[in-house]
Amino acid sequence: MSTDVSTKTTTPAPPGGKSTGGPVGRVLLDGVRRNMRQYGMLFALGLIVLLFEIWTGGDLLLPRNVSNLVLQNSYILILAIGMMIVIIAGHIDLSVGSLMALVGGIGAVLMVEHHVAWPIAVLLTLLLGAAAGALQGFFIAYVGIPSFIVTLAGMLLFRGLTEIFLKGQTLGPFPEGLQKVANGFLPEVGPETNYHNLTLLLGIGLAAYVVLQEVRDRGRQREFTLEPLPAGLFWLKTGALVAAILVTTLLLASYKGTPVVLLILAVLLVGFGYVMRNAVIGRHVYAIGGNLPAAKLSGVKDKKVTFAVFLNMGMLAALAGLVFAARFNAASPKAGVNFELEAIAAAFIGGASMSGGVGTVLGAIIGGLVLGVLNNGMNLVGVGTDWQQVIKGLVLLAAVGFDVWNKRRAGA
Repeated sequence: MSTDVSTKTTTPAPPGGKSTGGPVGRVLLDGVRRNMRQYGMLFALGLIVLLFEIWTGGDLLLPRNVSNLVLQNSYILILAIGMMIVIIAGHIDLSVGSLMALVGGIGAVLMVEHHVAWPIAVLLTLLLGAAAGALQGFFIAYVGIPSFIVTLAGMLLFRGLTEIFLKGQTLGPFPEGLQKVANGFLPEVGPETNYHNLTLLLGIGLAAYVVLQEVRDRGRQREFTLEPLPAGLFWLKTGALVAAILVTTLLLASYKGTPVVLLILAVLLVGFGYVMRNAVIGRHVYAIGGNLPAAKLSGVKDKKVTFAVFLNMGMLAALAGLVFAARFNAASPKAGVNFELEAIAAAFIGGASMSGGVGTVLGAIIGGLVLGVLNNGMNLVGVGTDWQQVIKGLVLLAAVGFDVWNKRRAGA
């Protein structure tokens, strides 16, 4: 146990006459308050899923719909990971939707018109996305132009180049191998059962990894004399995460199994999560977003870090563009419209701060899932697109308002 429970049977009431339920109650309440920002959206996601599961009469969590939910939101989740890192660094990127369209268009020209093998075309387009992000990062980091202006110019530039490359037309179809990456599932292995065996194994492995990682992080917090979550809240949080993983695993395993794109998302989540938590460059990203002058005085190479952040965003935008184009089996000049806004909304809903320096990669995924479940649930119950926009706008406003309130409460 991480709390020291007093042997006293009574505790004085705080000012105002309200009791907090004794020392244990105060410790738990303090733990909830300290971590409200981190776990508030996770709790909200659970409530939204429960609401739409009841509202749709159980249709939301049908295995087929859960699988479609992953496939339909995969490209937004990929963008949200990169956008979260950009926002943590104290910047913004308005060009990612247009860059997605450009990469998809150039990829289609290479594969459809020039018959380039799709793995080579994928590699070339990812390098193109990284180069586009690096170009923007150069102007932001080394020339000193604000990211809002540079990426706004990039949005217009990339959209215009997409029209030029595609000549205003939709181009397809894509090779079957690339289509399987965006729409395919992992193969069946093992004996014949009522479930997808490989998905079950992956889900159990992921649940074990989450428990191990949470226990390890708690141990590291104690090692560095940081105050961890109270034991009760820690095991409640860990149990909820494991339960969510296992339920999702069973739902996917009872349909066609794990989508290939979900495996890509898992690799990105684990990889970028580790970099942002443990790698030097990850800590530097938080440092320049949280307090740039202090970071400079500490020896952080802020220009190199900013350059790397936008290079990474460009590469992830290219990956999202390829997934989007392959999913719909065609590249279109109108692809990616407003996707940058969806990614920004996912980052802020997932816990990013307008002032930078705050946020997690997992939070970006949670924010993207909140938007995805809202879209999917409202479609299932027949809510019109006009009201869908209104509701998503209110959710975003509430998330940012919660961030502002949380800062003021912490300051007070």
